[in-house]
Amino acid sequence: MTQNKGKALIIGAGIAGLSSAYYLLQKGWQVEILEQNDLTNNCSYGNAGMIVPSHFTPLAAPGVVAQGIRWMFDSKSPFYVKPSLNAKLISWGMNFLKHSNQRHVDLSASAIRDLNMASSALYDEIAKKDEFDFELNQNGILMLYKTEKVAEEEIELAHKAIHMGLPVDILDKKGIQELEPNAQLDVIGGINYKCDGHMNPVKLMKQMISYLKNNGAIFHTQHKVTGYEIRGNTINAIIANDKKFTADRFVMTGGSFLPELAQKAGIKIQLMPGKGYSFMHTPENPVHTLEHAALLLEARVAVTPMNGQIRFGGTMELASHKDKINMKRVEGIVQSIPKYLPNFQVILPKESEIWFGYRPCAPDGLPYLGQSSQLKNLIIAGGGGMMGLSLGPIFGKTVSELANDQKPMVEIKIFNPERFN
Repeated sequence: MTQNKGKALIIGAGIAGLSSAYYLLQKGWQVEILEQNDLTNNCSYGNAGMIVPSHFTPLAAPGVVAQGIRWMFDSKSPFYVKPSLNAKLISWGMNFLKHSNQRHVDLSASAIRDLNMASSALYDEIAKKDEFDFELNQNGILMLYKTEKVAEEEIELAHKAIHMGLPVDILDKKGIQELEPNAQLDVIGGINYKCDGHMNPVKLMKQMISYLKNNGAIFHTQHKVTGYEIRGNTINAIIANDKKFTADRFVMTGGSFLPELAQKAGIKIQLMPGKGYSFMHTPENPVHTLEHAALLLEARVAVTPMNGQIRFGGTMELASHKDKINMKRVEGIVQSIPKYLPNFQVILPKESEIWFGYRPCAPDGLPYLGQSSQLKNLIIAGGGGMMGLSLGPIFGKTVSELANDQKPMVEIKIFNPERFN
């Protein structure tokens, strides 16, 4: 630890908030964290636990709109936008359409790749510490496909990844099966993104919270931010539970609730919550397991081995926050699994066994990361979408660098948090 730099107040105890606290503590900051819920569940716990430099194509990309419209008419499809006259959804949708083009993809790809690669390296560093053992496995992620159409699209994408310097293997049915000797794969081939990895997010979050508490971070749970005390271009205090919390620097994370937090401070951030589901499966035959995390591409289902079990996750419901499980979506996940993994006998889980959370999705598919231009002592880090866990450490590292008036290790200009103001 270094000399005390001052006090940093972080809003949100997801992976972005915890990572920010982790790196700020290392630089000698006094750290306090405000969290509107307790510390047992948020989007960082129930996700697929994947580290994804392979995800260099933003959500807003050519073909997504047409595919999304087709899926909207299938109750079990992996993607759904609830039709609504909600002004925020309409505005988000217009910006999404505006950015769903090849030029945007080309402008964004390198920056997204660099952010994920830097974050992956930081995960390697964290995992070496004695306080952490979150099943980090950097052995790649398999993209599995069953149809020639998807194979053609994925192979083209893989060649782009190779051109961008990522280590990638394009494999036929035999080659992909050799990577998974204990599981029968019913696919025509796949891509192994050797730059990717996976972990156990529950272990990561619990260990991170424990580490932060042991190193002096103070948590204020069940504290919902209701306002800010602002003078000129400076935040003096944050109001939560009718109490004022002062600090030298403020860090706004907050996941899918980021727009509401920003709006209270007079900043416009466009995000829609993308609802997703996951559940754990214990193989009846422990031999039938997976060595790698995988994505079942046509079904848009994520498969991640964790602590002797397997987590299945998927779907993207773009709508307002609604704490209700859509069992049709979960049925869609379950029914897709044996089409790729025929010896996995997965039954529909009970509602009580299903986790759901909200991915914070920006309309251009890019995260929000940087110093506010309106409020000189505010840093914003969020909007990671489906890359949230993957980007956690680099969010935190960048927050620490900005708080210490240092140049970030990665270029973040394209992620300007006020770009839709």
